Amino acid sequence: MKSAWQLELHNFWMWLDKKSEVDGDWAVGVSGGADSLALVLLLKEWCVKHKRNFTALTVQHGLRPEAEDEARYVAQLMKAHGIKHQILYWQGEKPSRGIENAARVARYTLMYDWCMQNGASALLIAHHKRDQAETFLMRLQRGSGVDGLSAMSPLVKWKNLYIVRPLLQINPEELKAYLQKQDIAWVEDASNDCDDFLRVKIRKLLPELEASIGLSRERLCNTAMEMARVRDYLEKQTDSFINHEVKFWDSVGASFSPIALLSLHEEIGLRVLSSLLKKISGKIYPPNLEEVERLWEALHQSDFSGCTLSDCEIFKFQKQFWIVKELKSPHKLSKQAWADFVAANPQFAAKELPYKLRRALETRKLSD
Repeated sequence: MKSAWQLELHNFWMWLDKKSEVDGDWAVGVSGGADSLALVLLLKEWCVKHKRNFTALTVQHGLRPEAEDEARYVAQLMKAHGIKHQILYWQGEKPSRGIENAARVARYTLMYDWCMQNGASALLIAHHKRDQAETFLMRLQRGSGVDGLSAMSPLVKWKNLYIVRPLLQINPEELKAYLQKQDIAWVEDASNDCDDFLRVKIRKLLPELEASIGLSRERLCNTAMEMARVRDYLEKQTDSFINHEVKFWDSVGASFSPIALLSLHEEIGLRVLSSLLKKISGKIYPPNLEEVERLWEALHQSDFSGCTLSDCEIFKFQKQFWIVKELKSPHKLSKQAWADFVAANPQFAAKELPYKLRRALETRKLSD
């Protein structure tokens, strides 16, 4: 007989299966820890009955001597359970600073690339209820606003891929108990006990907060959900402006009226800028809030002459604000090259476009 949380998870699978956005095969991130192993095995139980295909992905960062053995253990376990599995390697030199963030970016990038190359529509991640509470406190410590303090969403789009978090309402203790019943061992990452990481410090502090002042995991998650409702409203206002006021030029540029932008409430204006910079740059995350606030103030100045931020160029041309993907190469656009581009792309004919956008459009076409 299934427990209450397993029934809740079953209902989540059924809800997700009906989403047209995630038709097709899925991928699941599996590190070898208890949470991700439980996720992939629980998913296998459901997929066998509902004929859904998925592949387990393990990222080997190469940061610890035992990492390869752990990845091989996962591979053997997946084979034993009839689950397709792929190990993805983080190649190249590793940074000496900010390694935790760099590893996270590399992990998601490798899995995203695999999904794009193999036609997967969704990537499932094993974030659970304790992760939700820890993330809230981490972002509070860093001075985050509404977005940072909002709960992680069970379904969110990242570029051309949907990130799915089925376990957000489930406690990690329940996942470990599930594995124990299945007689399945999991990997304990030594970094989970390293006090050099903020998340580990917060994890150790959570029981003390609950015992001393009643600040429980449940209350933190509920507060995050309240913030998520506020975030959703603000996102709808932001999306409304972008849909009605912003013209996109393929994926390399956007233009919009200065009057329309600067008449917005500051909160919505900042969100519009963050969203556009993230979209045009193609980065996982938008620039930090302080940088966007400085840009917002600069755009209010009558003598604004342009700037760069998040690998984008922001400038004024023909009474419009433009955000164009910044090109690092010295390649120059000749008149003949642009004429050839327009001949192949007549939708850009008879339009007075800034040189930076024309160059970005032509360069993108060459790389396609």
